[in-house]
Amino acid sequence: MKLRWKPKALTWVLPVLVCANMSMMATNASELVAMTNSKGVAMTQTNQAMAQAKTLMGEQTPLTIERIFASPALEGASPTGLSLSPDGTLVTYLVSRANNQDFYDLWQMDIESGKRSLLLDADKLAGGELSDEEKARRERQRVYGQGIMEYFWADDSKSILIPAAGQLYLFNLAKQSVAELEIGAGFATDARLSPKGNYVSFVRQQNLWILDLRSNKLQALTTDGKGPIKNAMAEFVAQEEMDRMTGYWWAPDETAIAFTRIDESGVELVTRNEIYADGIKLTEQRYPAAGKSNVTIELGVVNLADKQIKWIDLGAEKDMYLPRVDWLPNSKHVSFQWQSRDQQQLALRVAALESQSIATLITETSSAWVNLNNDLHFLKQQQAFIWGSERDGFNHLYLFDLQGKLIRQLTQGDWVVDGLEFVDEKAGWVYFSGRKDKVTERHLYRVKLSEGAKSIEKLSHKPGSHYSVFAANKSIYLDNFSSLARPPQVSLHDGTGKQLAWVEENTIDAQHPLYPFAGLWQVPEFGELKADDGQALHYRLFKPVPFDADKKYPVVVRVYGGPHAQMVVNSWKDADYFTQYLLQQGFAVFQLDNRGSAFRGTKFEHVIYKNMGDAEVRDQKVGVDYLRSLPFIDGEKVAIYGHSYGGYMALMSQFKAPDYFKAAISGAPVSDWLLYDTHYTERYMGHPESNPKGYEASCVFPYVKQYQSGLLMYHGMADDNVLFENSTRVYKALQDEGKLFQMIDYPGSKHSMRGEKVRVHLYKSLANFLERELQ
Repeated sequence: MKLRWKPKALTWVLPVLVCANMSMMATNASELVAMTNSKGVAMTQTNQAMAQAKTLMGEQTPLTIERIFASPALEGASPTGLSLSPDGTLVTYLVSRANNQDFYDLWQMDIESGKRSLLLDADKLAGGELSDEEKARRERQRVYGQGIMEYFWADDSKSILIPAAGQLYLFNLAKQSVAELEIGAGFATDARLSPKGNYVSFVRQQNLWILDLRSNKLQALTTDGKGPIKNAMAEFVAQEEMDRMTGYWWAPDETAIAFTRIDESGVELVTRNEIYADGIKLTEQRYPAAGKSNVTIELGVVNLADKQIKWIDLGAEKDMYLPRVDWLPNSKHVSFQWQSRDQQQLALRVAALESQSIATLITETSSAWVNLNNDLHFLKQQQAFIWGSERDGFNHLYLFDLQGKLIRQLTQGDWVVDGLEFVDEKAGWVYFSGRKDKVTERHLYRVKLSEGAKSIEKLSHKPGSHYSVFAANKSIYLDNFSSLARPPQVSLHDGTGKQLAWVEENTIDAQHPLYPFAGLWQVPEFGELKADDGQALHYRLFKPVPFDADKKYPVVVRVYGGPHAQMVVNSWKDADYFTQYLLQQGFAVFQLDNRGSAFRGTKFEHVIYKNMGDAEVRDQKVGVDYLRSLPFIDGEKVAIYGHSYGGYMALMSQFKAPDYFKAAISGAPVSDWLLYDTHYTERYMGHPESNPKGYEASCVFPYVKQYQSGLLMYHGMADDNVLFENSTRVYKALQDEGKLFQMIDYPGSKHSMRGEKVRVHLYKSLANFLERELQ
């Protein structure tokens, strides 16, 4: 259920857009940034300045739901799949087509000349249906589209590997030619180039394969994969909850591959009905529900020379997780992160392949849970590694030696590091993203490896959210920037943060797809409220357009509310087109990050431990109390709307506080945490056997009797993440109580509710429901 905050995708939200009444065309126009005083009152620029900026923006054509999903994409040129060639001469990226925003081609920019051009037309690759395994994997990745969806540079920068529809292609840059690789029959998944570019590896029919590009020799490195046995593949919870999408890892010197072998035979086999428009597909899925058995997992290392496998001792406890595997630079040691079933312990261990000895370098513990991250980096020039830890209450970077002894803390303070981005050992700099200056913005920083926190430098300066992509071997990077005032822009920078070139400036001019609609876009006011324990709750409030201070407006509370997500941010992708549509229909829209949300530290997150749906609802009520204090809000006409965890929040909020919410829209909700998977649910709720009262209190059914009216639920009828059963149980409970409600179920749709036609129908239905209930 975890929201994925990669620039390319968001778990459930629409393609997202919020823009201000300000200049988006003039390069010298200042961005409107709402500033907040200690009482939560938004301070904005003068109406005169806003009106002047509005004139600069563009036309004032009302937005329609049909246009939201039509091509070209309203956000304009917004490259995804950003990469720098290993030799640092090219920027490559994926661009959607003007006539189909879900179809992608590969483009390039020559760094020296700044020239941009189409590198590879996806039509040159064979099309075709994806396998069921790849469809499921893409759903876990929140990747949707056609054409070229991923690619991999060779280490010598002379070729690019491109997987497409189960086949593999090698693009030769010098010859500008693409060739299909001879990998035999079957569908290849999780393909990639080896570190030195001599091999292509992939998974087919639950086994690990390699193709030697020098001899064109194809061979299987494992052969026992079938039925419940899967080699080199990530299990369901690893993909969905741990952000581990692979089950194998190349040694840096290409002599070996570490891989997982999972046995799913102990996982309950659930027969799901995937309901499509033209029939019902019975699907058997190994779904590890909370309290039930997980897969058993082994970690092996296969030597390419003799195909012999060495199995690494993961310990006596088999009911555990393996969230991360990383090689040390010498290719003689493999590290793995061992996580206890209750997720209160995370150990970093290193296996020596020759002696087969195991050393534990770091052990993290928590009375609630230990969050996973990707902030591990083994240095090549010294016997040390960088490690991310929340041991002081906030995620920070630490430098340890290879015996696990702390050398120094690299970052420190009551703010979080989002992620380790790049390490320049030669120059002695560590680059990271974080929230040092403002929790609602993401910036790029660097810190001296030899000095630590006192040497931190901020490299990104535009207010908003910055996502960085570094070159493999040098400190130049791409900055994917956006804010509430700017759609995504991509620029090239050196290691000091100096901008070298634009990759995509994405200027809002008369030719931009957004231009006809730009004059009506609204920026929210930011503010802070207080939870009942005194912790600060950040909110955003969008006012309707046009706005009349003498009127009273209905308001829609848009909520996610779950862990590992943050909605109240200064970022283009974190508020969507549907919000802007609602504003133009006369609704106000409000968002509040309740306790349990991300990027606020463990004290803020751990409030929900073993008691989900309690503090979150209380915090949303604080938000409604604030709304009711505003003279332009009709406090009797408040709706709450969310999807996934937000759908759960919509149900819990309306059921537990019916006097606060006149209407609710619940999309693909969890209704009973016993129906959701082990890794996510037990992280926050503990094991069902140890917390039965907590599980009962955290499901929606004890509160059904309190429901009054005004509920719309929707769900994809082929959802393999939050199973359709979650909604059907609510339907039955409401029917048994004689409660009236509405439901819309979508044949064939998964959790992310993909497809233009599906989404147009869905959001027209939601808008119609809100108009009937609140206006």
